[in-house]
Amino acid sequence: MTFSTPDQIEAYRLLALKGALKLEALGMKRRGPSALSVVRSMGIQARTAKAALPIYEAWLRDIGVLV
Repeated sequence: MTFSTPDQIEAYRLLALKGALKLEALGMKRRGPSALSVVRSMGIQARTAKAALPIYEAWLRDIGVLV
């Protein structure tokens, strides 16, 4: 699969962030900024990664990235 347009690249980045947030909700950690902090910077207010995941998925559906 090749992503060549800026919209496709941004959609992939948002979906990769969803995967990282899902792993954080399960208890895994990653280097650098946490996925929860990145999602919070996008305006999603949640206290934990587990609480942020359904809100973020709904937001992805609203903008048409997640079907």
